[in-house]
Amino acid sequence: MILDIITSGLINGSVYALLAIGFSLIFGAARIVNLAHTAFYMVASYCIYYATHKLGVHPFLAMLVAILLVTLIGLICYKLFIDPIREHEAAVLIATIAVAMAMQEIMLLIFTGDFLSVPSLAKGYLNILGVKIAYQQLLTFGAALLILAGVWAVLMKTRLGLAVRSTAQDREVANLMGMNESRVAMVTMGISVGLAAFAGAVVVPLSVVNPHMWMHPLIMMMAVVVLGGLGSLKGSFVGAYILGLAESLVVFLIPMGAFLKGSVALSIMILVLLIRPEGLFGVAFEEER
Repeated sequence: MILDIITSGLINGSVYALLAIGFSLIFGAARIVNLAHTAFYMVASYCIYYATHKLGVHPFLAMLVAILLVTLIGLICYKLFIDPIREHEAAVLIATIAVAMAMQEIMLLIFTGDFLSVPSLAKGYLNILGVKIAYQQLLTFGAALLILAGVWAVLMKTRLGLAVRSTAQDREVANLMGMNESRVAMVTMGISVGLAAFAGAVVVPLSVVNPHMWMHPLIMMMAVVVLGGLGSLKGSFVGAYILGLAESLVVFLIPMGAFLKGSVALSIMILVLLIRPEGLFGVAFEEER
């Protein structure tokens, strides 16, 4: 059971980390609270389903196409619905949740509300201490860590990463230093949506596809971001695995109470915030300094 809990927790945590880091990136660089973030995760899953079942495309190729297509859709949504109202935070919140609901209804109209599945890239199991761990689970965990390492390298070792970090620290100073803050925000949005699409691509063989699959990850992603500290990438990474393991503990230790997994994770977030209001790795709010 311990190995099952660890395996499930690491996979859940990896998916939440991909979503939360993407969300934190765009929040840090442009102060955009994108509540449609996990809707792009859902759309990527449906694209992979359609490509594999309706067009007969190989699952790996379908995943690559889905990530590119959803990233493009995300950039179009940004230019049409978010960029014109970026300075009005309440309007952005309303616009992004409206975009998410519109995507849900479009998927519902096209694919109905049936639960759908996508074939695995890697079939078979690895037997460790009598516990069967699917190769697809190992592939999902490894791919998520690889992408997270790539994002870290881009942010820390490239000029684009320097621009994103500078803009996140102070947009006005970044503009004065010659950085195009608007372009940085758009590129960051592309990376953010790409991470959400990648999360959908790696998790879809292990889950079922349905029009409401974006809601639970949205709640967990927000919990991870708040737990780790708003805008903190390290906090999002650590918080994702804390809540991922917490969910797995509830599911495996209280099978009849598996519906409580979200509540337990959110309770952990609230407990941490009572002790440290800025989150694990966040900074104190400006009015508190």
